[in-house]
Amino acid sequence: MTLQEVLTPAKADPRLSGIIKLAVLAVGGQGGGVLTGWIEALARANGYVAQATSVAGVAQRTGATVYYVEMAPAGALVPVFSLMPAAGDVDIMITAEMMEAGRSIIRGFVTPDRTTLITSTHRALAVSEKMVPGDGIASSAEVMAAAELAARRFIAADFDALAIAKGSVISASLFGALAGSGALPFPREAYEAAIRSGGKGAEASLRAFAAGYEAAQAGAPAAPAAPAKTALAPPSGPARLRDRWLALVRRVEAMPAPVAEMALPGLRKVVEFQDLAYGEEYLSRLEKILAQDRAPHDLGREAAKYLANAMAYDDIIRVADLKTRAGRMDRIAREMGAKPANVMQVTEFLHPRAEEIVSMLPAAMGARWEANAGRMKLIDRLFNKGRRMRTDTLGAYLMLYVLGGLKSWRRRTLRHRQEVAHLDRWLGLAMGYLPVNYDLAVEVLRCRRLVKGYSDTHARALSKFDRVMAGAALVAGREDAADWLRRLREAALKDEEGKALDGALATIRSFA
Repeated sequence: MTLQEVLTPAKADPRLSGIIKLAVLAVGGQGGGVLTGWIEALARANGYVAQATSVAGVAQRTGATVYYVEMAPAGALVPVFSLMPAAGDVDIMITAEMMEAGRSIIRGFVTPDRTTLITSTHRALAVSEKMVPGDGIASSAEVMAAAELAARRFIAADFDALAIAKGSVISASLFGALAGSGALPFPREAYEAAIRSGGKGAEASLRAFAAGYEAAQAGAPAAPAAPAKTALAPPSGPARLRDRWLALVRRVEAMPAPVAEMALPGLRKVVEFQDLAYGEEYLSRLEKILAQDRAPHDLGREAAKYLANAMAYDDIIRVADLKTRAGRMDRIAREMGAKPANVMQVTEFLHPRAEEIVSMLPAAMGARWEANAGRMKLIDRLFNKGRRMRTDTLGAYLMLYVLGGLKSWRRRTLRHRQEVAHLDRWLGLAMGYLPVNYDLAVEVLRCRRLVKGYSDTHARALSKFDRVMAGAALVAGREDAADWLRRLREAALKDEEGKALDGALATIRSFA
């Protein structure tokens, strides 16, 4: 072979022109294997030879399984199919979740000259998104925009919701979307026959298939809909308590509109957390802040939001209450698909530290115990153990139910005293900056979002909050202090270890 022959690109084999190449990206529970099986059965039942392969992704939602199907009309020669999709060489890409569509584009499987991209617009959050202390959820809108450019044809809808509404799973609605797209040369009846050949659950799958087919036939992809605002339900209870509640609502309605919009759900949150007297305390604190505010009332609005969050902190009582509510059990049953005939077991994983145990003691007593290192070590040895409690059993449920009913005791505890002291320091910092820098005071209020969680998570959050406030003190005299504090807060929310925050603080110290 000459050098010229080596350098000359080989001509495409004409026998490959009839091969249809289809890839599916799906994670556990989305029925990717079932969908692939239906596609393979569909092809073979209609005179095609087909091959299906799969490469498993990594567990814990950090990677999807790649299913790959190649098919071609049966002929005299048996084609040799590839085992994996190649970049720029996929005719149909099906993804069972929005970010998987983005990954398929990044990997080059979706190209504007040939690929039909079918995806569900719902989200199944990746571990990397859940690990971010702040809002780590990737933007679906960016993926939608990229898909419009990257694919020859783009079909998107919430196929997961469509399937659930029909009592099935997303694999069936995606199969319907594939049929509705017309990307494969088979009639609808052939797809339905492939589902029926599977036997069990065929009727539910056919209903979901029809919903997916209609969504694909509808045409242009729909962006994920913004969640609708739900109206607050009217309170129920004794007349004297309802009258007291309505009096609090009237105090909220007298506030400036931007503040009242946030203060009403804030009031409901703190009253639900404790009682009406606690709601009165919330409004009294908020009204003192409003007395020093001015239009457009950014200070009051942020105070209404974060003051409610600070007052409705996570303690043992709240956690136990949330774990024993009837609504939680119903939600778990729905998510698990439990039927009335099923027996559902719910296991709670608890790991109480000495700090959580002591926090439930009377404030003065708890403070003495907490200051005694030997006593704390003993309590930690007795209680700091991983525990499993099945709340579907009477004993474990009653234990948590009793703990959850101790709201009347909460305001006497060490934990409540500590939370009130921290809240007062936080508000004191914000209001101290107000006379000289309104925007900085607002940013200090927003920094309360750093404080969240329970147990170790709460301790780490408090540490970050303190470091950010220390950084605020370093830049307080600058005109751009508010902007620097915002940067510090966003850095603190980027990672659990606080590496980004360390970097931001080092930058500030370099010029402060």
